[in-house]
Amino acid sequence: MVELKTLKSVDVVTHMQNNFNYNNIARTPGHIDYDLFIKLPPMIPFDDVVVAYLNALSKALNKDSRTRIYPDVATFSFFCRKANILQIKKKFVKDDEIKLGRGLIFHIAPSNVPVNFAYSLIVGLLSGNSNIVRVPSKKYDQVEIIIDAINTLDDKGEHPIVSERIVLVSYDRSHIATKHFSSVCDVRIIWGGDETIRQIRENALPPRAFDITFADRYSICLINADKFAEELEPHKIAIGFYNDTYLFDQNACTSPHLVLWVGSKDHVKKAQQVFWRNLKKIVESDYEVQPVIAVDKLTSFFNQAIQMRKIKLISKGDNLLWRVSLDKLSNDIDDFRCNSGYFSEYHVNDIDELSSVINNKYQTLAYYGFSKEQMADFILKLHPFGVDRIVPIGRTTDFSLIWDGYNLINSLSRIIEIS
Repeated sequence: MVELKTLKSVDVVTHMQNNFNYNNIARTPGHIDYDLFIKLPPMIPFDDVVVAYLNALSKALNKDSRTRIYPDVATFSFFCRKANILQIKKKFVKDDEIKLGRGLIFHIAPSNVPVNFAYSLIVGLLSGNSNIVRVPSKKYDQVEIIIDAINTLDDKGEHPIVSERIVLVSYDRSHIATKHFSSVCDVRIIWGGDETIRQIRENALPPRAFDITFADRYSICLINADKFAEELEPHKIAIGFYNDTYLFDQNACTSPHLVLWVGSKDHVKKAQQVFWRNLKKIVESDYEVQPVIAVDKLTSFFNQAIQMRKIKLISKGDNLLWRVSLDKLSNDIDDFRCNSGYFSEYHVNDIDELSSVINNKYQTLAYYGFSKEQMADFILKLHPFGVDRIVPIGRTTDFSLIWDGYNLINSLSRIIEIS
């Protein structure tokens, strides 16, 4: 076990203990000594004990039969493997740098992406920190599976140095816990919408602490129809797009809402028919839409029609897939979004036209039929305010330690300069 030496504000900790009962909000561990927890010293990023813990977590998840039911949990488990973490380590650790974590990270996870809390946690661990993570209050099987695995490792006591740096809590927005956790953390990570961020920022941080925020973001998809016309397995592209969008009911910030086609008119028309037909088959087989979404989609379309005028709804009489064909690409297109299978689409003559719509709200650009060099040229030529991730269709939900333009390892650790 690590010797506990560094002391933060005992007065604040005592105040926390006196004002709310940790046991009422705890998910793991069941009991905690705040005085000891917040004195845990930082670790070096990618410490061997953390890598070993994450590998054990991956094995624990793989032993759980429920993991096979949820692709997002299986993907998280795959990410935690030792081989993957060591490969990632090469990108972030330099032999000539001395780094330590910043201390205590307070994570506030989003309510609409079940596994996000777990990725946020492992970023905190890999960067050398102790972690308080507010997990979604909404009931998700995926959350329970991962928490069960974490508790299993904690109960076994095989990785105490890491386990003692994990505190998972769940509570509603009105609870005083956010104020108290904010008052003792070194970094606060907020995953949520703009309004959530504004509300949480009303809770003061210590003078040297800072926020990393992941606000409302939108994503788009770009398809080269000329290349798609040569695609021998269009079904695979449709599966990738389904995973990018429908798996999270199109609510994730990484889920495209706008689909842009590039290429000759004939190829675009043919590609659209093949692409949407294949997607529709997958949706009919695998997706269950809630009845209320029909009203939401209809309302969204009428609002879009009033504001944009010349648009066309392409639908086949059910509520699974709505396509809204645009006659022009306007810079307010991100105002007309819905979920659960509602897509605006437009034929652009050149990818440079994207500059007319991309603002700092755009996060991910999913693409098909372009090279990495072409995507790089697009960014270097147009210098857009938005788009922080450019990935092939099917990989928009892949987690990376560089997210929304942040190098998370660098942001959550500090370099010690010795001269």
